[in-house]
Amino acid sequence: MTPSPVWRPFTQHATEPPATEVVRTEGAFLETRDGRRILDAISSWWVVTHGHRHPTIMTAIAEATQRLDQVIFAGFTHEPAERLARALVEMAPPGLDHVFYSDSGSTSVEVALKMALGAARNRGEARTRIVVMEHGYHGDTIGAMSVGARGVFNAAYEPLLFEVDTLPFPAAGREQATLDAFGAFARGRRAAALIVEPLVLGAGGMHMYPPFVLAELKAIAHATGTLFIADEVMTGWGRTGTLFACEQAGVAPDILCTSKGLTGGSLPLAATLATAEVFQAHRSPDLSRAFFHSSSYTANPIACAAALANVEIWRTEPVLERIAALGRAQRMRLEALAANARFARPRVCGTITAIDLALGGSGYLAAVGPRLRAEFLRRDILLRPLGNVIYVLPPYCVTDADLDAAYQAIGEAADAVS
Repeated sequence: MTPSPVWRPFTQHATEPPATEVVRTEGAFLETRDGRRILDAISSWWVVTHGHRHPTIMTAIAEATQRLDQVIFAGFTHEPAERLARALVEMAPPGLDHVFYSDSGSTSVEVALKMALGAARNRGEARTRIVVMEHGYHGDTIGAMSVGARGVFNAAYEPLLFEVDTLPFPAAGREQATLDAFGAFARGRRAAALIVEPLVLGAGGMHMYPPFVLAELKAIAHATGTLFIADEVMTGWGRTGTLFACEQAGVAPDILCTSKGLTGGSLPLAATLATAEVFQAHRSPDLSRAFFHSSSYTANPIACAAALANVEIWRTEPVLERIAALGRAQRMRLEALAANARFARPRVCGTITAIDLALGGSGYLAAVGPRLRAEFLRRDILLRPLGNVIYVLPPYCVTDADLDAAYQAIGEAADAVS
């Protein structure tokens, strides 16, 4: 067979086996051409919330294709985008009154950073620094990489990245050091914005911190005139136990980024929500103060229709109850797994669990990562460890039997690689 011409993401083609072909998806499973059913225990990179091909979302997509495809969004509009924007403003933390559409988590972050810097410039404020958190990850475009942790993800592109001020991660017992550092940066550097992943730092290793830290960071930002950007691309749409993670801290950010679960995982769409103050900083008779950003597929009507169907599911189905039950089920199984001496640092936030394998090195390039991934796939489980960090982040339709299979596979895989 001729080798595939496809260049895959986060893949070292010199060492990885051929890709597994999926011909159908349903619920929590991927079905392959050779008839296997693989449990999607990471929601296909954290995007699928209610389950693959949820009927409400699939129907909405099919109906939308009968009326619209892409419509230019400069000077024109359409009903799905207008309705979705109103729904997002209603569902998001208070004060986020304006919605800017894009097409991925990375671009939603780029939009947020440009909003923050543009607002400062338009107000005549000398604020050009961005404050970030250690271990953070915000995407793979240039601005998003710049505000993420420096390391293997972006080392080759260092010449392109701008400087930032980095807060130490608020590890247990060391939270005050994080807050003190932010206060110093915000006042001394007159920062334009702080960007954080609320409660859970995803790709950096599933690091988790308590809501009070988030609340204190927001208080410092408010006191110093620093815009507070919440990157809820991964943490939004129920992953941490609430619709948005910021809710658990009683925090309303100045700018919020959302994608992944926005369409239930069906189609690419992102939105960056902002306060009236950020919007008004760009509103002016002076054309040079406009917000200069666009994606060709901004507010794609079919994707917006999918997102509206996702909103309908949240409004009409007991999603929060499912999430709470899934969180309890995950915690119980994680606690059982943590009794194994091969594991360390068990942690849970909402529907997300993570645990470190205490062998085979640490960090994203730990040799044990690909070996674990192969062992999981051999057991028909899709888990994709972050080096030695094994995490479970399933769709909300996953059953107890599915979770039993996933956690049994974790134990067996740890034995196998040992």
